[in-house]
Amino acid sequence: MRFIKHFWSYLVMVGLIYLLHKPLGMLPPLGRLFSPFEGFLQNSTNKNALSDETLDLKGIKEEVKVIYDNNQVPHIFANNEDDLYFAQGYVMAKDRIWQMEFYTMVAAGRLTEIVGERALEYDRYNRRLGMARAAAKIAENLKSDPISSKILNSYTDGVNSFIAQIEYKNLPVEYKILGYKPTQWTPYKTILMLMNMRSTLNGGSDDFRISNVANEYGLDTIKDLFTNYPAEESPIIPVGTPWNFSPIPVKTPTKIMAVGDDNKIIAKIPSPAPEIGSNNWAVGGAKSATGLPILSNDPHLGLTLPSIWYQMQLSCPTVNVYGVALPGCPGIVIGYNKDIAWGVTNVGSDVMDFYKIKFSNTEKTHYMYNNKWTPTTKYVEEFRLKSGLTVKDTLIYTHHGPVVYNEAKESNFNKNAPAGHAMRWVALETSGSDLMIFYYLNRAKNYDDYRKALTFYTAPAQNFIFASNQNDIAITPNGKLPLKWKEQGKYILDGSMPEHDWQGWIPAEQNPTVKNPPRGFVSSANQFSTDPTYPYYLGWRFAAPNRAVRINERLAAMKNANADSLRSILNDNYNVAARRILPTLLPILETSKDASIAPAREIMKKWNLMNDADAVAATIYERWTKELSNWIWEDDFPLEQSMLYPTEDRTFEMLKKQATAKWFDNKKTKDKIETMNDIVLGSFKATIDSLTLHNGPMTPETWAWAKVKNTSIGHLGKIPGFSRTGIINGGGRGIVNATSETHGPSWRMVIELDKEWPRGYGLYPGGQSGNVGSKYYDNMVDKWAAGKLDTLVFMKNKDEKSSKLTRTITINPKK
Repeated sequence: MRFIKHFWSYLVMVGLIYLLHKPLGMLPPLGRLFSPFEGFLQNSTNKNALSDETLDLKGIKEEVKVIYDNNQVPHIFANNEDDLYFAQGYVMAKDRIWQMEFYTMVAAGRLTEIVGERALEYDRYNRRLGMARAAAKIAENLKSDPISSKILNSYTDGVNSFIAQIEYKNLPVEYKILGYKPTQWTPYKTILMLMNMRSTLNGGSDDFRISNVANEYGLDTIKDLFTNYPAEESPIIPVGTPWNFSPIPVKTPTKIMAVGDDNKIIAKIPSPAPEIGSNNWAVGGAKSATGLPILSNDPHLGLTLPSIWYQMQLSCPTVNVYGVALPGCPGIVIGYNKDIAWGVTNVGSDVMDFYKIKFSNTEKTHYMYNNKWTPTTKYVEEFRLKSGLTVKDTLIYTHHGPVVYNEAKESNFNKNAPAGHAMRWVALETSGSDLMIFYYLNRAKNYDDYRKALTFYTAPAQNFIFASNQNDIAITPNGKLPLKWKEQGKYILDGSMPEHDWQGWIPAEQNPTVKNPPRGFVSSANQFSTDPTYPYYLGWRFAAPNRAVRINERLAAMKNANADSLRSILNDNYNVAARRILPTLLPILETSKDASIAPAREIMKKWNLMNDADAVAATIYERWTKELSNWIWEDDFPLEQSMLYPTEDRTFEMLKKQATAKWFDNKKTKDKIETMNDIVLGSFKATIDSLTLHNGPMTPETWAWAKVKNTSIGHLGKIPGFSRTGIINGGGRGIVNATSETHGPSWRMVIELDKEWPRGYGLYPGGQSGNVGSKYYDNMVDKWAAGKLDTLVFMKNKDEKSSKLTRTITINPKK
């Protein structure tokens, strides 16, 4: 007994050691996580503040220099392209390996493996979208392309060289918290990264919503309220630009949508997200103080930590380029070299269509197409849960594409996709290599090189803006664009009719484009690509014209532009929408004798229309117009019934010109007929009441736009404490400075071209490191919020000296 008592404490200690080094359900091994020698504390040290070092790595052919500047941006100098992309993979993985893997797990539908069963339905949805299957086919196809395969393999080898040497104590803390470790990188994973971006930029559709409206109210209402072109627009390609080609004829069938009582489906396919946008513009030499073009770009994406972008310079005898790359992908996506600069914004064309499918039986072995039963294709997918269990799922494909969900009752996640409808989506196209456009843009020297590079791009269509030191500027909405009749895909299509299939592709050389327009600048802000004279149908709805109108007004008036001139546009907070509608709304407010709204009304009357951080009027306007839209449309087009509101443009036109429109009456109030004035006044009162309830009495501090908007940059994996909240800035969804609660400019860049050497300025809301314990994790956020830009260090060669260079890693071949 005394023996047992003596050793009891030791037995408990041994038991605890055993338990704490084993996973406990969903928990990781807590002993390792909290160990001061290898746990999360190891991630809190500033390992980026290191001195020069030398590495010997297998796979490197010749010496490589990686020179870091004071913002932890690597400048890679190699003697050949293989070593260049190997080193890019290595240093990128060193800073961002967890982020790289996380994105691929999302696109592949494999989150269950790291977070457990709660991600199963999200994984099933992503797997059924077909991204993983398409990525696998693209990766296989690229094996036969000598340049793509060479780049991918070199980059992959670099990533795996880092993975092979990393110890548990040096793992990013996310691995430790979630209890897993990185696996081998492959070219397939790089393609998954690109698929994830395709989904982000073009993974939404309103087909079901607009079809539900059509079934409820008829096509005349669609023609009236859901117009194919806005009343006010400033298209990307200037009005009057000639179309120097003979368009391919497109036949419109008699039946343009799938019709039936069962077609009204409560299905919440993600809508195209207006906040997933961007701005870009370039001024020609005639408007520039230097006599040469200046280019700017700020892609708007979800704000995350780590950032979606990674800054770097890539240099070898065949290329010297600076810009931002996608973690997990070789090359530079947005940037510049000695002679040119380029950028991108999302086109937002309609490239995701749904087809109503008639199946022959409950097993869905065949579907009706062209008056005969056609076999479906089935794939069995397996999901591995973190618990060790596996779940199987059957994917069904028609020739259109995947049937995203087979039965509505299958899942609580079915709100994201309907039963009995197949999806045709340009993101699943497997021809070509999007990597190659960036390969050639990185090396481009002139306009002809730019045009050649564009031919390699597939999806989703982007507005590729260009400027060169030969004094050329250009913009091209570029990518594979479906050949459709007018309004094809605006509604649910009939999967049994060959006439409803896409009729091919708009020839690449007939994609809209303009070079050196007379107005002296090119620009885009996700608005309509062209005016209605363009002979092809690209879609019926694009981003509201507000940002485009403001950008084009400022550029048209600009003379002797310099980098600071363009930076000021990046930070422009002027509210074009408010300028358009307040002259109609404010006089109605004046008719009210309600004393409770008088202070807010006075603030609105005195507003300078700037969505600045301290603007109380911006808070009132942004909340009021949202409330006003709900008051007008919710009773007729309830969102919970998978319907769609008319656009802001159409709403404003009705307010300005159709004061007696029937839509102002709330059909839920049977004993009263509401007028436009009732709706305007009632929504304003409701806005003030709501703001008071949530923010307290109106004061300059409590109702300031920055405080109410509350921009946050969330951690990618939603791990508490790893985010930045309460960021003080202005802007908004419809503002050039398009910073909303969770989205905004993910990279701001201004490039002044020069005959000798360009000058670059840029910044993104994050930091180079993915290590939450590093000072480079979020060191750029405050400067970004203030609208400032860093002067970029674009080195001519590895021997160039600069006070901003801090350390060098020399990578040698391992003997």
